[in-house]
Amino acid sequence: MNVRRRPARRSAPEPAPPKRARAPRQTAGARLGRWRDHHLYGLLSSLGRLAVRPLATVLTVTVLGVALALPLLLQAALDNLRAFSGGLREAREITVFLDPDVAAAAAAEIAAGWRARPDVAEVIVRTPEQGLAEFRQLSGFSEALEVLDSNPLPTVLVVAPAGAAAEGGDGALVAAIEADARVDLVQHDAAWRRRLTAIMTLGERAAVALAALFGLATLLVVGNTVRLDVQSRAEEIAIMQLMGAGDGFVRRPFLYAGLWYGLLGAVVAILIVLAMHLALRDALAQLIASYGGQLTVRGIAPTALLATLAGGAALGWLGAWIASTRQLRRTA
Repeated sequence: MNVRRRPARRSAPEPAPPKRARAPRQTAGARLGRWRDHHLYGLLSSLGRLAVRPLATVLTVTVLGVALALPLLLQAALDNLRAFSGGLREAREITVFLDPDVAAAAAAEIAAGWRARPDVAEVIVRTPEQGLAEFRQLSGFSEALEVLDSNPLPTVLVVAPAGAAAEGGDGALVAAIEADARVDLVQHDAAWRRRLTAIMTLGERAAVALAALFGLATLLVVGNTVRLDVQSRAEEIAIMQLMGAGDGFVRRPFLYAGLWYGLLGAVVAILIVLAMHLALRDALAQLIASYGGQLTVRGIAPTALLATLAGGAALGWLGAWIASTRQLRRTA
């Protein structure tokens, strides 16, 4: 018995899976705008977190301001001291008192002879009459000087060294002047000027060392503050990491918080220095005027202001980066 077999049904082909729509490619401008929005949000949100706890923020910023103000005050003091002593340090003249018996014509010949020396730039002749008029003006004893029968002051020659002598190698010139028999006294304070220069150099190096020391203190204060902030938000950070947030995204608000701490601390430091300047300006000017000097007390230079703001912000950012990176590695 022949049995006819039915042909097997062919199964219908499975429909092809639908093609996924490709996400539109973002342009460089869109990526830049998203990057800008993220950083702007981190900048403003970190400032809002600082405003939520005003007492802790004010204490931290005040400590940073005092730490940054101390080297700034020392630098301002050195600038004023440099302005006050600049004329003394730059004055290279040699004051020569001639013998009282030397006449005016002989003094002019002496000056002409010294001008011919290669190590002399200029020789200024001050007559006894000029010296007496200057002494009467500066001393305040004009009435007492009227009783004098004659002028007791000698002719004075002011010798300005030239070349290597003006840079401190003026020993040979001074020795040659002192060897002249017509010279009664030579006044040359080169040793005192060298000491003053050494003191100013020491002060400048001390200001740099103090700035480095208090910069390190600023770094540590900001780092410790940010570390405590990271620890207090450990659960929030853990949830963000579970949702796929990278370390850069988690770290960004803390970096901006450190920047705000450093920047606000620099502003407080500048305010402290300005307050000290206003408080001491008049009293210092009166003290210097009592000694017959004139000095305009200088404040903070614009470059120093910008350097303080930039340095405070950079130190705050760096301290926050170190602290947040270390804490995120521990929680990873």
